[in-house]
Amino acid sequence: MKKETIAIIGAGNMGVSLLQGLLADGTPPQQIWLADPDARRLTQLEQQFHVHVTDNNEVAIKSASVVILAVKPQIIANVAQQLSASIQLHRPLVLSVAAGVREDNLKQWLGEGVAIVRCMPNTPALIRCGAAALHANQSVSPKQRDLAETILRAVGIVVWLADENQMDAVTALSGSGPAYFFLLLEILQQVGEKLGLSADTAKLLSLQTALGAAKMALETSDSVGALRHKVTSPGGTTEAAIRVLEDGNIRELFTSALQAATKRSTELSQS
Repeated sequence: MKKETIAIIGAGNMGVSLLQGLLADGTPPQQIWLADPDARRLTQLEQQFHVHVTDNNEVAIKSASVVILAVKPQIIANVAQQLSASIQLHRPLVLSVAAGVREDNLKQWLGEGVAIVRCMPNTPALIRCGAAALHANQSVSPKQRDLAETILRAVGIVVWLADENQMDAVTALSGSGPAYFFLLLEILQQVGEKLGLSADTAKLLSLQTALGAAKMALETSDSVGALRHKVTSPGGTTEAAIRVLEDGNIRELFTSALQAATKRSTELSQS
């Protein structure tokens, strides 16, 4: 990455999180261009990170080998169409993090033959703990594929999808997934308080328990089912709680929830 020039179009949360990840991963700031219409924000980010900044997208991508489209889905068509001629001329890798924007749309706006990698990251990328799924079109070379993976690994883990249609399931699982865990943490904290704990104690215990459980699941070879069974002693407190959740059809409820999110992702991408 130290020899690649990277242009990030959009200085929102995701664009800046990728910028921070790249810098922390060793990419020299002089190799990064950041483009955004907000002059005040650009000045702040230039002073903070010492990267090149501009309000002109074409200036940003002029010498870039990687162009990251980190703009909102509702404006990506205009941005991509404005950059089409330059991208056709210089042929950089285009990495899109716009949710629900499919390759066919990007190809229509950017023109034929452009190397495009679609990415579905999630909000923990903001703290370099994200989970991202990537899909490359046929124009992406092995080197460009490695570049895309390196960029996203700077803010979390990466998985590759062979079928772009799987992006809708990824959106439902990991894209929307943080909200499911936030909801569960919210419930645990509220119930902990009802059971007599202070708000601070309930919050700290629920957050650390979630962190510890995730860390155990990541760092052991046991399946999450096996880990659950290890905690669930016969006739014990955990078994009593799990029985209530199972009797309440928690599996069916989450199945319906993720199916609804997948369906909505498909609808949005086709609108």
